[in-house]
Amino acid sequence: MARRQHRYIGFVALGLAMLSPAAGKAQDPDDLAPYKMLRSLQFVQDSVVAGDHSAGEMQRFMLGTIDERLRTVDTSVFDDDRNVDAALIYTMSGGNPQTLEYLIAHDVNGYFDNRVTDVLRKYLSGKGLLVAKTLEETAREYRDKKIGPYLALIGGNVLIATKPTEALDLYDQARLAAPGTIVEEAALRRSVAICVDKGMLDRGMAYSQRYIRRFLHSPYASQFADLFVTLVVGHDHDVKPQDVIDILSFMDAPRQREVYLRIARAAAISGKPELAHMAVERVQSLGAGTDNAFGPLADFYGGMAGLPTEDIDRAAKNVSGIAGDALSPRDQALQEAARSVADQILRAPDPASLTQASNPNTDHQEITSEKAAAIAPQPGAPGVLPEPVPGGVASTGQSQGTDPSFNAFVTTNRSKLDEIDGLLAQEGNEQ
Repeated sequence: MARRQHRYIGFVALGLAMLSPAAGKAQDPDDLAPYKMLRSLQFVQDSVVAGDHSAGEMQRFMLGTIDERLRTVDTSVFDDDRNVDAALIYTMSGGNPQTLEYLIAHDVNGYFDNRVTDVLRKYLSGKGLLVAKTLEETAREYRDKKIGPYLALIGGNVLIATKPTEALDLYDQARLAAPGTIVEEAALRRSVAICVDKGMLDRGMAYSQRYIRRFLHSPYASQFADLFVTLVVGHDHDVKPQDVIDILSFMDAPRQREVYLRIARAAAISGKPELAHMAVERVQSLGAGTDNAFGPLADFYGGMAGLPTEDIDRAAKNVSGIAGDALSPRDQALQEAARSVADQILRAPDPASLTQASNPNTDHQEITSEKAAAIAPQPGAPGVLPEPVPGGVASTGQSQGTDPSFNAFVTTNRSKLDEIDGLLAQEGNEQ
């Protein structure tokens, strides 16, 4: 890390020196070649995904500096193909799209490949699908060139919705050609997203392991963690717990606990108690011997997952064992829903609801049709229920032969459970 910081400082110093008017007169004009300036931008961007979040400001500075240089440089500088590549890579690295338009308009000598500039213009204007096939072909043609990884990356971005398998191939091409860079970080993260969407568990787990080993400190690591949790929870019957443990072992303990806590929460909401309990155990074991701030919250999620199980008493205690003000607003809603479910399950039945709706046939005598006709109330007589309607339900909304108090109990509690289901469904959609 110290070596990287020294290199970073060196690149920043070089960039500032290049901008100094006094230094500009003393240096060879070739020192301001776009391809050299691009190297500084690439290093800064790679430093960001490696964990140096303070490099973000320098990234914006370098993008602006290169933009100004490309607009003012003599066009003869593009006799060097490295500067042509630098202009294209700058555009694909978050640069100003209008600068590409400016360069194309002034390209009287044909320095820029029209196929490349055309697909880039379409992509940057949100019309990449119109040139998807050309972009895919161009990315493969330039795979061994410096712009190859960048073309492969944006090609994958275009194909991700319509041809996910081809998009994965292009992302593989991009990351293998540019290891350890912002290109690889983006390619790996988006590859995991495809695997989540298409249910590719094995490939998703492999990509996840590579991401954690290389880009654990990236500012986009939280986005990756959400994808990983979705992948694991969505395949809880197929994923091996040890595989999850092995992949997350590349993280430090605090980060592991955070990811396991996310897994426990998502699994509890999705009704997957075994996975939730595994994640809770990992949170507790990783925090053993420390002030484990995640411990009570982990027990809370474990309690939610345990409500439908035989050990419901313990689960209910875990749900209520954490103060509401220690939870986020969303988790407070989950706690109320979980408490309501637990109350419904643990509540003793009303004795009145267990009584018979009519006098039993204590004599165990056969009821003949004649006897039935004799004891049946006549239509219009007091206390006679309305005639059944199709479906066997009377117009009063009560089933014949059932206790009204029981019907009221079912209706009331079904409404409560519907509200709980709505809360859980809404919570699941927010994940």
